Amino acid sequence: MKFRQWPKRDPNKNYFLVPNEVFHIGLSHSEISIYCYLLSIEDRETYQCWPSYKTIGKALGMCENTVSKYVRSLEEKGLIRTEPTMIRSKDGRPLNGNLLYTICPIQAAVESFYERQLRQLEEDAARQRVTERLAESARRSPQNALCAPLGERAGVDTPSALEGGFGPLSGAFPELASESLPGMEEKAGTEEKAG
Repeated sequence: MKFRQWPKRDPNKNYFLVPNEVFHIGLSHSEISIYCYLLSIEDRETYQCWPSYKTIGKALGMCENTVSKYVRSLEEKGLIRTEPTMIRSKDGRPLNGNLLYTICPIQAAVESFYERQLRQLEEDAARQRVTERLAESARRSPQNALCAPLGERAGVDTPSALEGGFGPLSGAFPELASESLPGMEEKAGTEEKAG
């Protein structure tokens, strides 16, 4: 039994190339899908295309708002550039057209990715240094509760006069501590009867 040969496909017409770097620069699957779709329909000489959000969404199974969100993300990451276009209605009024997409060289997107990674590392290192300084500051002066690292209790030095208790006039005026204030005995007596 002989297998039927499939007709040969023209690689220039029926295929498109995706740069390998696309899979190594932190893109989500939705971003990769939209980027690949734009690559598949771009003009190979100008690197441009102008599908609507609706067309992209229909091809990829996404709603227009989702497409819009990821198009902006691809633009922020340097993979594409977008420009608004204008069209004329039948009665001559100017209307907003689809966005014109230009696929940018992948090297710019890769450099942008590494710059973002480096910036994130620098921010993380700065945050770590601040945390270490706060912890050291809390160790040196434990009474400053605001500088205690999260999860640790700040030690507060209590003055010795306060450790004895907060009874009426205790400690501060020893000569008055033994005396009771008017009405104190009466209250004490009613509390004992109630208890």
